[in-house]
Amino acid sequence: MTNKNLTQNEQKTLAGNFAIDKLIEQKRIFSGMKIGLGTGSTAMPAVERLAERIKDGTIKDICAVATSFQTTIACENFGIPVFSMNAKEIGGHLDLAIDGADEINPKKQLIKGGGAALLLEKIVAYNADNFVIVADESKDVPSIGTCFSLPVEIIAEARISVIRTLEKLGATCTLRQGVKKAGPVITDNGNLILDLLWKTVPNAAEMEDKINNIVGVVENGFFCKNIPTVFIAHSNGTVSER
Repeated sequence: MTNKNLTQNEQKTLAGNFAIDKLIEQKRIFSGMKIGLGTGSTAMPAVERLAERIKDGTIKDICAVATSFQTTIACENFGIPVFSMNAKEIGGHLDLAIDGADEINPKKQLIKGGGAALLLEKIVAYNADNFVIVADESKDVPSIGTCFSLPVEIIAEARISVIRTLEKLGATCTLRQGVKKAGPVITDNGNLILDLLWKTVPNAAEMEDKINNIVGVVENGFFCKNIPTVFIAHSNGTVSER
């Protein structure tokens, strides 16, 4: 019998635990791997579960790359060794990346970056042989770009020129403001975040490249080029893989 009415946070924990255990069972996580670890409330349970499986001896000698200060601190607390993508132990290449997503469409294209860590998340995801997403059922949507805002990391000096060009692409742009901080959000890389919405569904794959071609844009939160395996937890206590 399946458990009923799991909360969103319970679904996030279920997705993270299930994905790590399943990937170990499928021998897609094994000792000696180089693993990228994502950011946010959905990725954190997966990071914690990975730490538990390291602690119990199921896997060992894992080298991790964290996608934010948040994840780096979590890895330090859990005892997971953290390296830079440039470290000789990593060599700019990962066996696997595990992260959450803000929205997932039927093509498994994503919006990521609600936590403003999209630049490092994309560096990690696009330099991994395999990419895995864990999510609760609210992230599974028919289309992306019109409901959850697409984050775009920009150079501060280019703010007005970038907004003008994005508006020509049909987007409404909002400069993300800090919480418990006066002024705009500043990313781990010292940049600003614009949040974009479209009135009609954009072509995410095309828009990913168009936005990144704008001078002053650092990166955007459409993830369309390394199609992930997705684990989605549901309120009835089941997890679907696709």
